[in-house]
Amino acid sequence: MGKIECSCDLIELTELCGKDMATRDAYGITLVELGKKNPNIVVLDADLSCSTKTVLFRKNFPERFFNMGVSEQDMIGTAAGLALTGKIPFASTFAIFATGRAWEQVRQTVCYSNANVKIVATHGGITVGEDGATHQALEDVALMRVIPGMTVIVPADAYETSQCIVTISEYYGPVYVRLGRAKVPAVMPLEYKFRIGKSHVFNIGKDVNIIANGLMVSEALKASEILNKEGIHTGVANFSTVKPLDEETLLEIAKKSKLIITVEEHSIIGGLGGAVSEFLAENYPIPLRRIGIKDTFGCSGDWKELLKIYGLTAQNIVEVAKEFFKK
Repeated sequence: MGKIECSCDLIELTELCGKDMATRDAYGITLVELGKKNPNIVVLDADLSCSTKTVLFRKNFPERFFNMGVSEQDMIGTAAGLALTGKIPFASTFAIFATGRAWEQVRQTVCYSNANVKIVATHGGITVGEDGATHQALEDVALMRVIPGMTVIVPADAYETSQCIVTISEYYGPVYVRLGRAKVPAVMPLEYKFRIGKSHVFNIGKDVNIIANGLMVSEALKASEILNKEGIHTGVANFSTVKPLDEETLLEIAKKSKLIITVEEHSIIGGLGGAVSEFLAENYPIPLRRIGIKDTFGCSGDWKELLKIYGLTAQNIVEVAKEFFKK
């Protein structure tokens, strides 16, 4: 195991605090800063560098950038080989391709060998929008979470993304980071320090506690504000690391809750909701509701409208909480 604390001297991370931007943009910016400090950082992409924002690294360090073409399986295998020579490879493409098309290579060449490969996939979730169901990865967290040895992270905003990328560059072992296409609200406070396997608790409610990650942290915070005004004491925690799950904090939250709600821009099967419910079922069974994509594919449309269609808004969270207390 390598270091898992973020040594924030590598980049002035606070510059991204409070900025609304796509997490993929924060990734591109941070990669360049890492490249300046560490000559062992190399980047691979599958002909999508303008979309994944690794194009910024390519412009600054062309000799350390490898465009593998539309060949995601080759990209993952090559990344594993580079890792075995002592390089720190970041391999990027859309989440649907990184986890679907290249799943066998991720399992066999990266995780089985414990290769020090960082798979940072963009365009995860329903907010891929107009690209439609074929490009909206709703199963990627589940696919990566099930592989032994894989760490799985879904940052909430640009500030957390930047800290996450720095941290995993210093951590030895396979990592999957899921990023998004759309601009997301800034939610993490200036004093926040990202740590693998540790959640961030905004506050703990006496009635309801919402466990979220990614874009859904901002929706959870909005829902919390509404519910608290209506007399339902509600807390929010950002569980950006899905694996390893912060079980200690989850247990602490559960013991103070009447209801836990998980919220994710992913299928409710196998993702954050699955991880939380599995742990609580064995250790502290309490009422739980999972909000996410319900065993269906996505569709093409404006990403904000899709959040409404698939029930991933603050108002949906509020309705689930209020329905529980009515019963």
